[in-house]
Amino acid sequence: MILGIWDGHDSGAALMDGEKILFAVNEERLTRRKLEVRFPERSIGACLTYAGIGRSDITDIAISTSDFAKTLTRVFPSLKEEYYLIRRRKRPPKGYTFFKKRVKYRLTEFSPSFLTEAISRKMIDGRLKRMGFDGYRLHLIDHHESHAAAAALCSGFDEGLVITLDGLGDGLSGSVYVFGEPGRLKRRAVLSARHSLGIFFEHVTNLMNMRELEDEGKVMALANYAYPIEDSVNPLMNLIAVDGLSIRCRHSSLAMYEELKKILWQYPSEQFAYMAQRTLEVKILELVKNAMKETGMGNLCLAGGIFSNVKVNRLIRLLPDVGGCFVFPHMGDGGLALGSAIEASRRLNSLKQVPLDNVFLGPSFSDEEIEDALRDSGLKYYRSDDIAAEAAELIAKGGIVFWFQGAMELGPRALGGRSILARADSEDIKDTLNLRLKKRVWYQPFCPSMLEEDAADLLADYDGTPNRFMTMAYMVKEDKRKHLRGVINVDGSCRPQIVPRESSLYGRLLEEVKRLTGYGCLLNTSLNVHGEPMVCSPRDAVKTMIDTGNEYLASGNFVVKGSFSPSPVGRD
Repeated sequence: MILGIWDGHDSGAALMDGEKILFAVNEERLTRRKLEVRFPERSIGACLTYAGIGRSDITDIAISTSDFAKTLTRVFPSLKEEYYLIRRRKRPPKGYTFFKKRVKYRLTEFSPSFLTEAISRKMIDGRLKRMGFDGYRLHLIDHHESHAAAAALCSGFDEGLVITLDGLGDGLSGSVYVFGEPGRLKRRAVLSARHSLGIFFEHVTNLMNMRELEDEGKVMALANYAYPIEDSVNPLMNLIAVDGLSIRCRHSSLAMYEELKKILWQYPSEQFAYMAQRTLEVKILELVKNAMKETGMGNLCLAGGIFSNVKVNRLIRLLPDVGGCFVFPHMGDGGLALGSAIEASRRLNSLKQVPLDNVFLGPSFSDEEIEDALRDSGLKYYRSDDIAAEAAELIAKGGIVFWFQGAMELGPRALGGRSILARADSEDIKDTLNLRLKKRVWYQPFCPSMLEEDAADLLADYDGTPNRFMTMAYMVKEDKRKHLRGVINVDGSCRPQIVPRESSLYGRLLEEVKRLTGYGCLLNTSLNVHGEPMVCSPRDAVKTMIDTGNEYLASGNFVVKGSFSPSPVGRD
């Protein structure tokens, strides 16, 4: 068996047996610190517990990234802990913080070397041996190769073009691969960390007083509220150039920060967000078109944190020569544990494809465990004979239902395992969720889950290929927007999860909602308060219900009653 580990931003672990992914979880769900950076000891333990195996049963361990900056944090873990606390606004910056930030950006551009690889290997081996591991082979996997392997082998394509884009890792900010021969990945180009689209957008996020590596989605959402300007007069366009399969920034990462600061001073925040989002779209589309032309490949496999930007992904999907477009569902660095395990298995076992029908790969809990948590909470609850039908009735009447079912999702999207559900056609419910339950900014839209059979009727640019993992934006038909008022952006777009009717309890819930409301469509957002990780255990769900005062929780076969009042249904 192969254990994959990631010990950086959004750390976690994954377990594979041959081509099968057995289990995967991120450390934040277990420590309850969002985007955890600590070594993933709890995630590793959860992998072993799920499989019912001991440390001696692990034959191979794969871990990603051995550049200078990552190696330094393995030697001195307090460095990444300090950055984590400042980035998440848990500790105020000190006078020398800006200097340290400048040093950080410079150091992260350095590529791995024989020395950093040797030190990383020594530090990781020492940590694993203290945990009781022995007799394993340790594989150091390149950062972007981990991203690429996950995207390519999980895509379902026989051949394709793989593009990775993120902030940086192992001295690179991106890469271009092709795959076609069974199980073979061939690198065609690399993008230097010195010229990073990810760092560009990270700077934009930070300058707007948002948390880099976390709030980039807010920048994307805010951009829709700006008055559009022509690309020819967008001053951010001139900061970045695409030349074939390379990207060139006019300034170093530090100088770019200062240049962006000057530009922001001249524009309102929403205009600055629009210009940054538009720049990202234009430059990435240019790179993708160049890569498709050079390689002759039409199927696209995408990974890396930049591809959490669903507006960019939609524009890529709609390019004329694109055959299929797959975004690895855990596209950011939190997916590196699984990506490194997949790449190690590809090398060791000539792995050709990894089936990925769903991402319910985390912890699950029995009704007995759920009832223990409910009994201890003091909340009123009862066992339901048909949890899907009963939850649908509550939702149809305007209730907000916390939905805790089965195994937890891997990745940033709630997909019907740990979700907050409500009617999709109510702006009042959307406002209640934003302001009273989720406690997030008003301009950030919620997303829908919809039955596959309804997608073509609701979405203007749906091509018949269901997006199961909420990784793409689509435009809602104008005459259907009244049915989706709670889950569309101001521009008429949405980020849907498209669900087959017969596949799961969640599919049956959508079927019941369709029977009651006319469409199998729900507002679906992650079960958490903004700024906290998605809930993992029944006790996490109960705590969130008590903290928010929500009225309903459907957990396992139990319906739990809280104190919150249902919202009025819709606006005429």
